[in-house]
Amino acid sequence: MELSVIGGSQVKLGRTDFACRELGYVILKNNCRFSKGGVCFGQNLRLKKSGNGMMSLKAVHAEPIREMKKKMKPSGSGTKSKPVDGVRLFVGLPLDTVSHDCNSINHSRAIAAGLKALKLLGVEGVELPIWWGIVEKEAMGKYDWSGYLSIAEMIQKVGLKLHVTLCFHGSKKPNIPLPKWVSEIGESQSGIYFTDRSGQCYKECLSLAVDNLNVLNGKTPVQVYRSFCESFKSSFAPFLKSTITGISMGLGPDGELRYPSHHEQPSDGKTRGIGEFQCYDQNMLSLLKQHAESSGNPLWGLGGPHDVPTYNQSPYSNSFFKDGGSWESPYGDFFLSWYSSQLIKHGDSLLSLADSTFGDTGVSIYGKIPLMHSWYGTRSRPSEQTAGFYNTAKRDGYEQVAKMFAKNSCKIILPGMDLSDANQPNETHSSPELLLSQTMTAFRKHDVKVSGQNSSEFGVPGGFEQMKKNLSGDHVLDLFSYQRMGAYFFSPEHFPSFTELVRSLNQPKLHLDDLPTEDEEGAETAILSQESSASMQAV
Repeated sequence: MELSVIGGSQVKLGRTDFACRELGYVILKNNCRFSKGGVCFGQNLRLKKSGNGMMSLKAVHAEPIREMKKKMKPSGSGTKSKPVDGVRLFVGLPLDTVSHDCNSINHSRAIAAGLKALKLLGVEGVELPIWWGIVEKEAMGKYDWSGYLSIAEMIQKVGLKLHVTLCFHGSKKPNIPLPKWVSEIGESQSGIYFTDRSGQCYKECLSLAVDNLNVLNGKTPVQVYRSFCESFKSSFAPFLKSTITGISMGLGPDGELRYPSHHEQPSDGKTRGIGEFQCYDQNMLSLLKQHAESSGNPLWGLGGPHDVPTYNQSPYSNSFFKDGGSWESPYGDFFLSWYSSQLIKHGDSLLSLADSTFGDTGVSIYGKIPLMHSWYGTRSRPSEQTAGFYNTAKRDGYEQVAKMFAKNSCKIILPGMDLSDANQPNETHSSPELLLSQTMTAFRKHDVKVSGQNSSEFGVPGGFEQMKKNLSGDHVLDLFSYQRMGAYFFSPEHFPSFTELVRSLNQPKLHLDDLPTEDEEGAETAILSQESSASMQAV
């Protein structure tokens, strides 16, 4: 994704007014503008929704009708807003905000322009993914934070808050692998990765079974994660609590507390199957064997269930997850209890690490779990079980997870708040709304503050209406992280809808010095036509 500023359609200069008071308009009160050369200063602008619905900026020379009674405020002060309903809105920055060598910011001009636009809209802050594979790329203990420090400074100058996500996983799109030295270890020790029944390794994160094994050049992954967090804390000390108000601890694939049960996606990107258990690396099998022997059933520790479907099959294609199937037998309870307990133990280890490292900074700590809503309408709920949540029609699989978060004084991020039951395929018996309600109830029961996130940066049918529903009424959240800034985010098909969402959540309470005087309110600025324009467009 790259945003550029190009010549385009009209925007008129207007009176000084409230920022983002009407859909399609943004008034720049800090005397700044966008141009082909980047972000410039010197002319007052506002966004105008042109006849074809496109959002653009046009810079024109203007002479004020009346002299301003008060001087313009410096950049970053802008309109100050407080969410009426308590929801703090953040927007995720691009996954590849910082270059792979950590020496520069990708799309820096576009991001700078986007930050100013978000500030004017009344968004509280942005979320920044910080990748283990970029910061500690070359060697264990050799950290390079330079690119991330630069973007933190940029965010601070604009006056936004920053929520950081520490990513101890990799990404395929964009391609951000684990640290080079970790991947080199994995070439000779494939047991450090999750493995499925066919022997396929998932190389985007480490298996939770090696958390406390000396597999990384004589150190355990937990020790390496702790050193990473301590280096982050030291390097970003000037920003903690003042600019950085939240830290999400990466807990697994895509940062979520789960097994990579769906890492083999169908070609159309839509998950219809139940996924597979990820318990076949040598270290997971060793743990399973020990647990079976200690329970007096050594034969149960030879491997995972044999009568389960494969990734993209329905639960009815084999017997394990059918009504009356093995999942309801003593063996099924043995295996599913063990499988989920290992995930909770892993989450407890990493959230405890985060709490002990950052607990004295005044910054809130977060963790994220997935919303595995496919097949929720069945009794066995297999998509959740393969992901590590022993949640069935007769058992609450989130109670112990909520207790673990509460124990570590961590907040929870729940994704999928843009998903509605009405827009799910009937054949998968999916119910994101019911699952979201169940998980929110479990965490609130244990006084764990709930934050939300949407599921797709490219939008889903009825997504904005569902988000408004989930963020209103009794569904008061601590924070909502909207994913994610990019080419589509600023497109005319999306940005007006996002603006409307912000307005519905965040009606600004203006300070007295932000209110226009009678003269300012009644005065219009003279307009001189000039074809110097600026527009955000994806390249």
